[in-house]
Amino acid sequence: MGNFFTGKQVTTIIVAVAVIFVVLGGLTVLIELTEDDKSPEQVDEQDGGNTGYKFDIKSEGVDDEEPSGDSNEVKVKEPLERDPYEELDELIGLESVKEEVRSLANYVKVQKQREEKGLKNPKLSYHLVFTGSPGTGKTTVARIVARIYKDLGILKKGHLVETDRSGLIGQYVGQTAPRVNQMCDSALNGVLFIDEAYALTQGGSQDYGDEAVATLLKRMEDDRDRLVVIVAGYTDEMKDFINTNPGLQSRFNRYINFPDYSPAELYDIFLMYLRKNQYNISSEGASYLKRQLEYAVENKDRNFGNARFIRNIFEKSIQCQANRLSSSKDTSTDDLTLIKLEDLKKAFGK
Repeated sequence: MGNFFTGKQVTTIIVAVAVIFVVLGGLTVLIELTEDDKSPEQVDEQDGGNTGYKFDIKSEGVDDEEPSGDSNEVKVKEPLERDPYEELDELIGLESVKEEVRSLANYVKVQKQREEKGLKNPKLSYHLVFTGSPGTGKTTVARIVARIYKDLGILKKGHLVETDRSGLIGQYVGQTAPRVNQMCDSALNGVLFIDEAYALTQGGSQDYGDEAVATLLKRMEDDRDRLVVIVAGYTDEMKDFINTNPGLQSRFNRYINFPDYSPAELYDIFLMYLRKNQYNISSEGASYLKRQLEYAVENKDRNFGNARFIRNIFEKSIQCQANRLSSSKDTSTDDLTLIKLEDLKKAFGK
């Protein structure tokens, strides 16, 4: 049988086939990358899911009393590295809260000892209700409790996940349960802290608050050995919230009330900010600050920010100091560290 192709033609055919294989391989990789780049929402839609919601997990090492307000963000605070009891003792004021937390820790410790010796124990609920005004240290204490629970062997990790209504309730049908589940997943082996939790059930009949509560209760039961939930908010509203659902009543039976700060405690918090940031205050400024704090506390309403209020005053004070010094050509270290009466007056809007 004769040769149908010359040597040159055979070479051309081989090269063409090789090129085709290379092109096909490139198209396959491109298709796979395109599939990998699809958002979770796209994948869920193709798979028949309905979550349509993506969390952006963020770790923070600071204690921020205010939720971010971004419902797409899970605020994760890693476990405290220091002794949590020392952290507790160093908090300004909150003596009744410190006593309650230590009492809770002692109770859990003894019950664990009884369990180790085979003695019967009443059923323990580690979930907590924190009541009180804004800015009274509830988030900070929740983080301390999470670490104490870790040290007692209740939680394996002891981190804190902070959220509120915006992080749990969806805007459309099918969004709420996945949100709650993803939030609970991020808090497993730690504490889920829900600020202003009463807002979950204040959305009216067209809201998905009841679905959020039902999903949360189910996760608390399913993951009772891996998940602790702390809910927080105004005292009266939190009591009403717990009473809306028998499941909430059975799981949340320990309350810790956070009192408002006194003028002296607010002044001590201001001094703490000064020390941490290497500032000083003049004697005239200190006297003025004390008078203003007494007036603020005497005339406060239910929205008074407590520690948030004093933090804002501190930040405004150093901003006013910066404005005062900006035109100075020669500033000493004392100038750069001293908060004066005029700075505080401007911070208070006087």
